[in-house]
Amino acid sequence: MDTTITAILLGIVEGLTEFIPVSSTGHLILASEIFGYDADTWKVFNIVIQLGAILAVVVQYWRTFWAVGMGLTRLEPMSLIFIRNILLGFLPSAVLGLLLKDYIDIMLGSPMIVGWALLLGGIAILAIEKIAKPGPPSGVAQLPVRQALGVGLFQCISMIPGVSRSGATIMGALAMGIERRTAAEFSFFLAIPTMMGATTLELWDNRVALAAGTGPVGWNEIAIGFAVSFVVALAVIKAFVAYVSRAGFAPFAWYRIVAGIAAIWFLSR
Repeated sequence: MDTTITAILLGIVEGLTEFIPVSSTGHLILASEIFGYDADTWKVFNIVIQLGAILAVVVQYWRTFWAVGMGLTRLEPMSLIFIRNILLGFLPSAVLGLLLKDYIDIMLGSPMIVGWALLLGGIAILAIEKIAKPGPPSGVAQLPVRQALGVGLFQCISMIPGVSRSGATIMGALAMGIERRTAAEFSFFLAIPTMMGATTLELWDNRVALAAGTGPVGWNEIAIGFAVSFVVALAVIKAFVAYVSRAGFAPFAWYRIVAGIAAIWFLSR
């Protein structure tokens, strides 16, 4: 398949799946099996284009970030707590991500892990939706230390490909009593330092190959995937928050279960 077409397809997959609880990384890994391209060749591409989706969060919530930034200049308590909570949520995955990077890379090469993670994750979402008792509407700056750090610990589970970073953080937040909208938005905000950290590390590790422009995947493909993932993610974010605020996460759970079973069957043939 032409590299430009592959870059567009993967950008669409990333933008559609980054912020809903179905695992963007898992879908990109499975896409390599379906489209028949070399996953190792496109590994850096798959990580870097996540920044396109992250930029969509910044654009969608620019007023929030602007208000927090202005509040920080005046040392306003709510702005300081907002930043504290983002840092607390980011810290566990930053530490474990560095310590377990080699093991994570090994798991990224196993599509079967993705299939089982999709299936079991879907079942977990249904269970949490049934037993969780979300609290009243609040906001990221109203979360106590215990909940912010707890969501960060749940995010670490998403190091297993197919689990879903947004799924782990959102469902972890619901399990701790955080209401749906705040859970989703906290997950979006946590994605910014988490994905920027992962991308920076991947770019550094592959700096020589990227600088030399060797291989079929270079900066042109990355730019295309980045742009496509940004546009698609921008459309998804607002619709997703509005939907889950009133309808919940069960449809995504059933999708994961069906996709997981299909993936396990496809990979077992």
